[in-house]
Amino acid sequence: MGCARPGFVRVGGVAHHVVVEGGGPVCVLSAGLAMSWFDWDPLVPLLAPHRTVVRFDRPGHGLSGPPAGAPTAAGEAHRIAGVLDALGLDAPATVVGHSIAGFHAEAFARLHPDRAAGVVLVDASVEEDARAPAAPAVRTALANAAATALSATGAPAALGPLTRRAAVRLSRPGRAPDPAPADLVRRCYATSRVLRGALLENTHYLAVAAGLLALRERRPLPPGLPVTVLAAPASPRWTARQRALADLLDARFEVVPGSGHLMMLDRPAALAAAILAHPA
Repeated sequence: MGCARPGFVRVGGVAHHVVVEGGGPVCVLSAGLAMSWFDWDPLVPLLAPHRTVVRFDRPGHGLSGPPAGAPTAAGEAHRIAGVLDALGLDAPATVVGHSIAGFHAEAFARLHPDRAAGVVLVDASVEEDARAPAAPAVRTALANAAATALSATGAPAALGPLTRRAAVRLSRPGRAPDPAPADLVRRCYATSRVLRGALLENTHYLAVAAGLLALRERRPLPPGLPVTVLAAPASPRWTARQRALADLLDARFEVVPGSGHLMMLDRPAALAAAILAHPA
């Protein structure tokens, strides 16, 4: 297994924090809203002996620079391609998208079919009938204004790490603790940059979902592309929605027992097995 190669690459004028480990076929890990590169730590040692594992932080997440604008489904797909280009990795990649990043992973496969070796959706967001809200520029301005106002009160430093810890506990079975190192949590979540990034992604969540629905109508997935949908057993309704997503994408479907929303923390071995089951 190769050693970690952390660094920064510029994509769309924004510095993106990236970590590359291992060797072999490329596998990209993209985490959910307000998550960071270190949330994949339990999974990476299981993949790196077999794959070149690329982790990156979206703008306003982890250690990446602040966002330059509102996220879109197509923009996030092109971001993944841009990160791979900046790293000089032009071979087809398996993209693993957790939560909201499931939108991004699927969009990547639809917009860059020649670069997609597979897609793994990890308890991914599902919006069957999303419509983009009106006045996106106004919504962006309001999110930025809220971030500025909260930052002026010192809220990120005072509440950011505590909010992160609480959100992770609520997302894990038995309210298991957040395993992330305290210094990394403070380094990221005590900043106005991460607060702004989280608010922007949350504000434009439905617009990104609607953008993906539009892509589904005009940009088919590559024929025979391996797709896997992994679901946490949150509720029968959630399982049914995840199964319907798998049917829509002609994907393999699996419920992962003992997992909450943060499957990479709760069941990393099961997640690694699903990823490595994709043809290299």
